[in-house]
Amino acid sequence: MAAKQLSGKLAVILHADVVGSTALVQLDEQKAHARIQDSFQRFSSTISNYHGQVRELRGDALLAEFERASDAISAALCFQSNQAIYNTQLDDDIRPLVRVGIAMGEVVIADDTITGAGVVLAQRLEQLADPGGLCVTPAIREAMPRRLPFELENIGEQVLKGFDEPVGVYRVALSSGATVPPPEQGGSSDPAEGSPRLKIVATAVVLAVFAVAVYGFVTWQSREPVISESAEQMASEKPSIAILPFDNMSGDPDQEYFADGITEDLTTDLSRISGLFVVARNSAFSYKGRSIDVRTVAEELGVRFVLEGSIRRANDQIRINAQLVDGSSGGHIWAERFDGTMADVFALQDDVNRKIVTALEVSLTAADEARFDLVETTVPEAYDLLLRGVEIYNRFNREAIIESRDLFIRAAELDPNYARAWANIALTHATEVNFFWSDNPEESIRRGLEIAEKALQLDQSIPQIYLTRSILYLSQRQHQTALEAAKRTIEVHPNYVDGHATLAFISSYSGEYKQALEALRRARQINPRGTGIYLAIEGRVLFLAKRYDEALTLLEESVDRNPGFDSTHLNLAATYAMLDRLDDATWSVDEALAISPNISLSQIRAKTLYLHQADIDHLIDALRKAGVPE
Repeated sequence: MAAKQLSGKLAVILHADVVGSTALVQLDEQKAHARIQDSFQRFSSTISNYHGQVRELRGDALLAEFERASDAISAALCFQSNQAIYNTQLDDDIRPLVRVGIAMGEVVIADDTITGAGVVLAQRLEQLADPGGLCVTPAIREAMPRRLPFELENIGEQVLKGFDEPVGVYRVALSSGATVPPPEQGGSSDPAEGSPRLKIVATAVVLAVFAVAVYGFVTWQSREPVISESAEQMASEKPSIAILPFDNMSGDPDQEYFADGITEDLTTDLSRISGLFVVARNSAFSYKGRSIDVRTVAEELGVRFVLEGSIRRANDQIRINAQLVDGSSGGHIWAERFDGTMADVFALQDDVNRKIVTALEVSLTAADEARFDLVETTVPEAYDLLLRGVEIYNRFNREAIIESRDLFIRAAELDPNYARAWANIALTHATEVNFFWSDNPEESIRRGLEIAEKALQLDQSIPQIYLTRSILYLSQRQHQTALEAAKRTIEVHPNYVDGHATLAFISSYSGEYKQALEALRRARQINPRGTGIYLAIEGRVLFLAKRYDEALTLLEESVDRNPGFDSTHLNLAATYAMLDRLDDATWSVDEALAISPNISLSQIRAKTLYLHQADIDHLIDALRKAGVPE
């Protein structure tokens, strides 16, 4: 018998259990088990939304692993807030209260079972928590970004069974009047994979923006409500709407990909209607898994209307329940059920879209009308494979990219004329190039461009095709061609937020600062909650334009929100250096080196994607002054 594969590492561990589960079972065994199971299913979904992975689920206890302490705490508090609301709606005393402990420690993973000191410590902390409460260690406290809206109470050192020395313990609660920060989209869904460690300042920003541009999965979300005046102004000119993630009511968690995929496609289709303003998928999905009043959503996103709903899929049958809500009053404008099969899934989506357009009295152009009749594939199984591939792609690690490509290829094999499948195949090659996951980058670039061209011959209206080409052209340092492709992305789909973000970042590397800032302004209008990535790009552009004070404000906030990116630390270090704040510059360089120890000026100079030598010299001189090794 082969020996088991053991994997040891440092991890953030969450342990939860139901308080007094035995007493609940004694009241009504069947009802208690059902409610405990339902509670942990919802907790598991929340954990997944916050990029954690449930490792064990047994009876009245749950064990999960995270990469970041902030995600673990946010997931716990989000669930507990929702659970408190859930319990108030019950008309009996069978109300599951879940307490949680979170610790950081060494763990060993064998055959998907996780053990070790980190697990035991999380269990001991959970036993100290109040019913519905949360306890963490000092290590977790230190790993939390300071600006998160959490209150910590030091309850002193506690003697814990199995530990020789007393352990410091903190109670954690949500600050009064605050809301739990939304998930930062794009974190690894499997903590075992770890975060991609970006290697150099130039390509690191490219990678982050490219991730946003693909499906919006690495959007560095705002940690607090952002109400954009520009978004409100734009929305006031035409009917405005946000499409919230549809609930999966299929009774099968594996169908989550289908509910998310339909939501994304509805968002995409509506956003292409010229007389309608639709908030980007990135912003709307920041509310996934959260209980929140639609009036709050409308206010935070600067829209007048909100669409919410659910999807139930049973074999070939599909049911979509949708409600259009007035964001100012919270009143329903209409609620309707749409039934069909996978064979007419696109007609179902068109029915929903037409109902919205009619209710909002949107005038359709001839081009808008023509798009309603488009069917992207006549093979339902190919569409299903594509949605599965998108869900796996969004896990965003090397293995996921390969696995998703296999699904996209299968979709294209079922329907060789399926342009969207070919576009996504090209996208996977571009992703491998940009994240250093390709064993043969030149071949990946060649294949990516070749397949993108094939997709383009089938359908010239898919914006991701041009976006993928723009990224691959930039990787070849063909700046002008990359810019033209990025602009074409927006021409094809003027409300495609990722096209504007990509144009901004390519413009920044091409010395087109004004164009970059204007593209960022437009991206913010469409995606008001995706401010984090825009802070990083705009801060770098302002540094290049020698507007250091303005750059400093943006880069400091970007680092605060996303401390794990070496590129942002380096851009901040360069800015500090030009402002003669050398102690701060040294600190920022140290932070970058802690993430990527091999950073050097020679490496940056060799790999940078800046078009103009003056920009390269400007950056290198600033980083040298900041103390980056030669």
